[in-house]
Amino acid sequence: MTSETSSNAPRNRLFCFGLGFSARALIERLDRRDWQIAGTVRDAEAADRWHSDGVEALIFDGKAQTPGIEEAIAGATHILISVPPDAPPPEGLGDPVLAHYAMALSHAANLNWVGYLSTVGVYGDHDGGWVDETTRAAPVSRRSHHRRAAEMAWEAFSAETGKRVIIFRLAGIYGPGRSALENVMKGRARRIIKPGQRFNRIHVEDIARVVLASMVGHGTAPILNVSDDLPAPPQDVIALAAELMGVPLPPEVAFDDADLSAMAKSFYGENKQVRNDLLKSDLGLTLRYATYKEGLQSLARGLKNKSS
Repeated sequence: MTSETSSNAPRNRLFCFGLGFSARALIERLDRRDWQIAGTVRDAEAADRWHSDGVEALIFDGKAQTPGIEEAIAGATHILISVPPDAPPPEGLGDPVLAHYAMALSHAANLNWVGYLSTVGVYGDHDGGWVDETTRAAPVSRRSHHRRAAEMAWEAFSAETGKRVIIFRLAGIYGPGRSALENVMKGRARRIIKPGQRFNRIHVEDIARVVLASMVGHGTAPILNVSDDLPAPPQDVIALAAELMGVPLPPEVAFDDADLSAMAKSFYGENKQVRNDLLKSDLGLTLRYATYKEGLQSLARGLKNKSS
């Protein structure tokens, strides 16, 4: 993100720490005449792919500073963070962006918006009850503890510097190439039954729409739940995916017999339903895919059109 003196240079400059799935969906919505975009990746191969799309990509592994990032921060108007945190100090670095670039961020004269992509996992387990942004964070898993510590670090940074920081707590992300549809087509899906278990989800396109609405000045809330309208049992999602793709319904497997990985078990160890009322009222936005049903139906149409 080098400096430009041309009067034709975009006035908005976005730098993404983590050019991943959600960042790509956001970038695809930006008019390149109005936005100059750069960000970080973890390896040279990913950097080359982004360069071919006209995005400057710098390699950042979170362990040390990378040449060029401080310069990019100095010119940025908007910064989006989606890289995962380390364990908080003294065990680890905590949030890698703040660990290496807090000073540069605090001195960035043009910076008027910082977005941090977190997780609804910070709420922990509520035995199937409802949570909203006023619910006290009570993370259960180690991963969610790290996320909450990072959230608190960004909240402290905002309070100390006056920089606007918005924390987006995301539900389970799905979208093109990353959904139950692919799992059922590859024969990997299982309908794991744990009575009463429900999860919220969010289509990556709606994440992009939410983040962009915030970036261009809508809303004032410092924390927003980014989730759909229908928390649902995971087996229902698999059943719809199988129906949409015309494949046999995967058999039911009791949770206790499922032989899940430690990470998968940690997801099932938390049961809550996430409210998104503030998201809608604060940003004046309606979700394009209000439930997993509309989302999967749209993705299935896309897959069928691609194969025809």
